[in-house]
Amino acid sequence: MATTRFKEKYQNEVVPALREKFQYKNIMQVPKITKISINKGIGTAVSDKKLVDIGVEELTIISGQKAVATIAKKSVSNFKLREGMPIGARVTLRGEKMYEFLDRLLTVALPRVRDFRGVNEKGFDGRGNYTLGVKEQIIFPEISIDKIKAISGMDITFVTTANTDEESYELLRAFGMPFSNIKK
Repeated sequence: MATTRFKEKYQNEVVPALREKFQYKNIMQVPKITKISINKGIGTAVSDKKLVDIGVEELTIISGQKAVATIAKKSVSNFKLREGMPIGARVTLRGEKMYEFLDRLLTVALPRVRDFRGVNEKGFDGRGNYTLGVKEQIIFPEISIDKIKAISGMDITFVTTANTDEESYELLRAFGMPFSNIKK
C-alpha cells in the first residue's frame, strides 16, 4: 500500500522542522499524531432512533471507516434519556486512514467553511491533544446536501504524543492546520 501524502510530509518536513525547533536529541522524541477521534452527539435521537443510524452512516462516509453508535451511560430524566439508549456516533482513525482524513480535512473540508477565519487555538487540553468543533457536516464533499435531513456538527480530536500544548500546536501547524492567530 502506498504511503499517503501527509505521512510522507510528516517524515520529510515535519520531523526535521520540529527537531530543529525543540532541539530533540532522538528522532523518537518528535511528537506525532497517534489517532483522530470523530464524535457526533445527536441530542434529538431520544425521540427518533433513526437519527443515530443516519449519524453513523454519515460518519462512516466522511471517515472511510465504519462508525459505531454511542450509548448513554446514565439516565437523565430532564432529557427523557434512559441508560443504554443510543445518543450519538463515533469513529477512531489510525494509520493510513488517519493521514488520509487529515489531508481531506485540511485541504478540502476546512476551506469550504463559510466565513472561515482559521480554527480556534484554544482547543488544547494541556496534555498535547487538540479538539476542533465543526458546525456543519456538509463541509465534507462526500456528504450530499440533497440527502441530509438536518445539519449537525461534530467534534474532531487529534491525539498526539506531544508533552505540551506548544509542541502539539507546532506539530499541527507544521501539517498546515490553519490556526486563527499565528502568534501564540
